[in-house]
Parts: sequence; C-alpha cells; structure tokens
Amino acid sequence: MTRNDQPLNAENQGEDVDWRIEHDSMGEVRVPRNALWSAQTQRAVENFPISGKGIEKSLIIALAEIKRSAAIVNAKLGIIDGATSEAIVKGADEIISGEHLEAFPVDVFQTGSGTSSNMNMNEVLANLSSKITGGEVKPNDDVNASQSSNDVFPTAMHVACATSITNDLIPALEHLSNTLNNKADEFQNVVKSGRTHLMDATPVTLGQEFGGYAAAISYGIERLNAAMARVLELPLGGTAVGTGLNAPEGFASGVINELKKSTGLAFYEARNHFEAQSGRDALVEASSMVKTIAVSLYKIANDLRWMSSGPRCGLGEIHLPDLQPGSSIMPGKVNPVVPEAVCQVVAQVIGNDAAVSFGGAAGNLELNVMLPVIARNLLESIRLVASVSRALADKCVSGIEADVERCRNYALSSPSVGTALNPYIGYEQAARVIKRSLKEGKDLRTIVLEENLLSEAEADRALDVLAMTKGGILK
Repeated sequence: MTRNDQPLNAENQGEDVDWRIEHDSMGEVRVPRNALWSAQTQRAVENFPISGKGIEKSLIIALAEIKRSAAIVNAKLGIIDGATSEAIVKGADEIISGEHLEAFPVDVFQTGSGTSSNMNMNEVLANLSSKITGGEVKPNDDVNASQSSNDVFPTAMHVACATSITNDLIPALEHLSNTLNNKADEFQNVVKSGRTHLMDATPVTLGQEFGGYAAAISYGIERLNAAMARVLELPLGGTAVGTGLNAPEGFASGVINELKKSTGLAFYEARNHFEAQSGRDALVEASSMVKTIAVSLYKIANDLRWMSSGPRCGLGEIHLPDLQPGSSIMPGKVNPVVPEAVCQVVAQVIGNDAAVSFGGAAGNLELNVMLPVIARNLLESIRLVASVSRALADKCVSGIEADVERCRNYALSSPSVGTALNPYIGYEQAARVIKRSLKEGKDLRTIVLEENLLSEAEADRALDVLAMTKGGILK
C-alpha cells in the first residue's frame, strides 16, 4: 500500500493478512506482521478511516529530521546510549532519503496534536533501530526521549514549511519571475491598447504588462521571506505544555543546532514557549503569503486568457503555445489549458488558507488542536503553487508570441488615445473629436487635420502611441 491508499483497518485488511501481537499501555493490538509500525499506530489506523490520505511527505521527512537530531543530542546528554543513537540516526536517514514512506498510514484527520503521527514515527524508528542493534529500542523511552508530541509535531510543521518554501516554492517563483521578465524585454516595444474596466484606455506596451506580472511574483517572494523570520522559530523544548518538563537543559538548543546543520536553515528556539505551544500564528501568516501569491497568479492567468482569446472573435493580442486539442466536438479548437489549471490551483489555495486560518484559531489554553489539518493545507498550498508556477513558466509563458500588428491596430483604434490631445486642444475639444471619431468611423488624426486643430507634425507627435506609453506631456 502507499500512503494515499485507503487506510488500513481491521475490516479492510483481509483474512489473508498475517498478524503479530503488539502491546501498548491500553493492552494488546493485532498488527500486520511485516508492518514497521506498532500498537499505537495500528490503533490510529483503525480509529481514523476518514480521508484515505496520510500526512504530506515533507512532514514525514521533517519528523524524521527531528528524531535524528534528537537522538544525536540525547546521546551527548547521556539520555540514551551511543549504539541506540546511531541506530535511530541510520533509520531516520533512510526515511529522509525517501525510504519506508509506506510505513506512515495514519490518516491526516487524526488527533489534533498530531500524536498519532508522532508515535507512528517513533514506532517505525524503534523497529528499524531494533533490527540494527539486535536489541529492543523503545519508541517512547528512546526515540521520543526528552520530547512530547505537543512540541515535536508543531516543530515538524515549521521545519516542513520552511524547507518547502526555501527549496521548492521560492526557486519556482524566481523561475517564473525571470521567465516573465524575459518576455517583458522581448515585448518592450509592442504597443497595444490599455484597458480599464475592460474598456479601451490609453496605450501601454505588452512589455510593461509582463513587467508588472514579474514584479508581482517578485513581491510575493519578498512577502515569503518576511514571514520566514517567524516560521524559523521552533517550539521544540516546550514538551507537553510549554514548561519544558522532562527536557534536559541544552536539549532544545542542541537539536535546533543539528537541524540548522542538516537543513542549512537558520532555525532558532521559541522566544516564548507558551505562545509557541498554544498558537500557530506564524504558519497562518505563511499561508496568507502563499494565498497572496496565488491571487497574483490568478490575475496573471486570467489576463493571459483574455489577451489570447479568439482566434477570430476575441482580443487575439497574444498566442499561447498549443498544447492539446481543446474540444471533443469542435475540431481545431485549442484552449488556454495551463492558465485554467492555474486558476483551479488558486481556488484550492484560497480554500486551504481558510482552513489554515480556522485551524489557527483553535488554540485552546496550552495547545492548538488542529495541527494536522493546518499542516495538510499549508504544505499542499506550497506544493501546488510551486508546481503550477513552473508549469506556467515552462508550458505557457516561455512560448507566448505577440501579434504585433493587431496590438498596434488596437492602440491606434482606441478612442482613449485622444487623451493625449488634452494638452494641445483641451479636454472638451478632445472629447468632441473622440465622439466624432466614433460616430463617423474615422481615426483621430484625420479629424484633427480636417478641422485644422493641429499641424501634421503636431498631430503625429500628439498621437504617437508608443511615445504615450512613456508618460509625460508630449509637446
């Protein structure tokens, strides 16, 4: 089975499953004989047959990173012996490298503290370590030494969020911004009609529009970096309620230093463990930044859809790469499929952010009890936005072509070009010329010259649509 298959439970594991008996503080539990997990994981599997989806891979790896670092520090502090520590580190390294992911079957909708997934990790590492040492490595006393689910799981959430943003999302956004900037340079002299309220407005260049898109993505990266200052703050060391009970002096700082070495990120210990334990405001903030980026993506994707509409009856200012047939009934039809995918991702991210915000509000006294659902939605949003940003850059933006002549014709045809006449003949006179132009179907230059309002040189200077994109009064 994979992590996203229907969760195992007593009813659907089948009669042919070979069982073993495991024990926990509540008694005996039947566990599939070859499973790497033990009793507490099995109880969670049977208690939460809900979504059929486990926690995100990045969160599993973050939990393994923490257990690895904790084993190293616990050995230094004399809490566990060196052989046990080395075995836990080896097992954690295997998980971090992508092995044993099928050993984490607990549904994402589980106990609100993430205890089930923390114990899942403890049990898997205990069993892997026991095979290595040939003795018994205990999930609670050895793997979970000096820790509580209440500080480990939220720490894992922060680690997963920080690493995913740093290693996946920001590079994807930088790639998209660079691709948009390349198009801005390519289209810098492609003049077109601007549009406000979806109505004709004064001219812009296609390059100016794409430069604006690139800037929006760059500002999104700035927002992420600003939020990261608090995402890097870890609640580890607070144990059960923030007091640090059972965590020896130097444990949290030691583990965080190990995490800094293994991830390359500047993690630091919570300034106030009671705030860090009971609230997840930093992750709510990070989710909001991801949502803001998604909103920018929606604007960009929809603009591309508008500008590429047609090919005969729409704007047709740009052509998107043809990727696949667009209709099962209309031959030859090609649709803007990548921008449409972007828009759907944005809808999901906005919904995810609402769930994160709601979950973040569930900090009851000393603990937030919606940790897994916060993690699930935030990490999915990061993953989706990163993936769709790359697709937008590579499958769409990089191959966009401009219809230069059509763009220019729109610019020349826009009645709002008459705005440039204001400094020459005044607002009311310009408005009259524009109305006559629309009524008679003549261009503005022709009417201005017919009425002897400007000389030919003045008219050409005033109605230079490319020059209008650079601002200023043209006299």
